[in-house]
Amino acid sequence: MQEFLGFAVMVIAISASGVMSPGPLFSANIIYGIREGKIAGLKIAIGHTIVEFPLIVFLGAGIITSNIIPEFRVLIAIIGAVGLFGFAGLQIRTIFQKKNQRNLKPTRGPILAGIFLSALNPFFIIWWLTVGFKLITESIELWGFFGIVVLFLVHIWMDYVWLYVVAFFASKTSNLLSNRNYKIIIIALAIVLIYFGIEFLREI
Repeated sequence: MQEFLGFAVMVIAISASGVMSPGPLFSANIIYGIREGKIAGLKIAIGHTIVEFPLIVFLGAGIITSNIIPEFRVLIAIIGAVGLFGFAGLQIRTIFQKKNQRNLKPTRGPILAGIFLSALNPFFIIWWLTVGFKLITESIELWGFFGIVVLFLVHIWMDYVWLYVVAFFASKTSNLLSNRNYKIIIIALAIVLIYFGIEFLREI
């Protein structure tokens, strides 16, 4: 149980930075939230899940079948750490960039938007190939292939909760990115990323 709790805390802390970071999915969620209300957030999360779950399974299956964990443990840790440092910097930079979500005009439904904005988002793919890859290897080392399911469940609920909450508040106000408290949260999450990046390097 203690092993699971430690893993869950790490996944939640690291995942929160990716889930809550501003980007195409976040921006589209605001627009759909303004148009359709809080339910739009759940629909976008469903579209996101359609892309994310197969990606996690594919990467996990590749790790298991190729048995790369023992031979490339150091490299995986370094890639994961570099990814964490990089995403921490990107998050801090992004929240200080002025963007106007009102200029966005999505033409597809929220589920399709969730699919396309996830599948075509290079930062989402890179996150799973670096930071996420490290988390997948950790889960497999702990519980084998079932660890992939554990990782997914510990991670995915945050997407649904966050996108739902954002859509809800977007239906009330569209100025979420200019909110001072939101910026403070993102900076704090960036610091958490840096911390875990250092922890990954300490494993070497």
